[in-house]
Amino acid sequence: MWKQTLAGREARLAYWMLAPTFIVVFAIVLFPVLANFWISFKLVGLGDLRAPTPQVRERVLESPETPGDTLAVRYQMRNQSRDVGLTGVTLLDTLPPGLELLTQDERCAVEATLLRCNLGAWEGGYRDDLELNFQTTQTYFAQNADPLATEAGISGQATNVLTNFDFTLENFRSVFESSEFWPVLRTSLYYTFFGTAGSILLGLFAAQLLNAEFRGRGLLRSLFLFPYIAPVIAGAFTWIFMLDPLGGSVNALGQQFNIIEQPISFLSQRNIDVSWFGLALSFPLALTTVILFEVWRYFPFAFLFILARFQAIPGEIYEAAEVDGASPLQQFWHLTLPQLVGILSTLFLLRFIWIFNKFDDIFLLTGGAAGTKTLPVQVYDQAFARSDIGMGAAVAVILFVVLAIFMILYFRFIPEGE
Repeated sequence: MWKQTLAGREARLAYWMLAPTFIVVFAIVLFPVLANFWISFKLVGLGDLRAPTPQVRERVLESPETPGDTLAVRYQMRNQSRDVGLTGVTLLDTLPPGLELLTQDERCAVEATLLRCNLGAWEGGYRDDLELNFQTTQTYFAQNADPLATEAGISGQATNVLTNFDFTLENFRSVFESSEFWPVLRTSLYYTFFGTAGSILLGLFAAQLLNAEFRGRGLLRSLFLFPYIAPVIAGAFTWIFMLDPLGGSVNALGQQFNIIEQPISFLSQRNIDVSWFGLALSFPLALTTVILFEVWRYFPFAFLFILARFQAIPGEIYEAAEVDGASPLQQFWHLTLPQLVGILSTLFLLRFIWIFNKFDDIFLLTGGAAGTKTLPVQVYDQAFARSDIGMGAAVAVILFVVLAIFMILYFRFIPEGE
């Protein structure tokens, strides 16, 4: 009994010691995800993030000339928001000395030189003009007072659209009914699959090439890492300059060697017609170009992991295979590839997730134009270009669900033990 009690105390102590870690993980990782889900069920625009406030403008309608004359002031007020109401609206204005309020308005009162008007609740788009008359005294003229010297202030409270409990599925309905969503989803899957497969295949080829011993191997390994370590903005603009249809080196060399007849806009032309054995095809040019950029930029990541796995494979199995008369292709297929299944499947999972969430590459190269818009680009487009935060969050939730389905299928069908 004493041991069980001691073990329980140790377990509770361990959980208390881990509590700060759990809190940090929740704050950094889980809270933004949950906040995104919350916003996706609300009709909120970019302008709704700033709480609506009442506004007031003060004007003098009638100026006094002698003591006993009337000073008439008009306060033009309105609710800044057309949709969100305000409560507890209060008008405050500091009056010059020597004024007495003549207008009988139960909402307004003067305490010394402070004018306070409790205006109650305003609906969205509310407007009102408040006219007040003041009788002037000798004190008012003795100080040469200016009634507009102090600016009137107005305040009110509004319900926060982000924290209330009004939820709707309108954002998701709008997303699924949109004419561009399904093409964007297909483009995202196409871009992600071929970008992932291409980077892994190129990394596998590079690792196979640089696994052999030859002079200058270390230098080549370092050069192969350049696309991955170079700033993405530098790599993207280098490709833009090279592929430029007017002065780019790719088009210039293609025309010089008679490969192409006229310049090609690789990053702004959606499709190009090609003929293959008499069959006319429409080839997605811009999308293929950004996929090639993705393959070029991230194959070093796969190259490093695969090369490390290559060096862990015992050389004796290849020596035995050569003795048995196995060709290099047979050795790769029956010896090397089974050793790489685990690392290749892990790389495919990681690269698929990262590329599916990739935003900066496509945004820098094409901005999502010419048939290259993916779901992350659509999230940005909806949330900031169109100022619809709710719909942008809904697209982000759909992106999350697609990745969750992929991960479930991946772990369901991955070979056991890999």
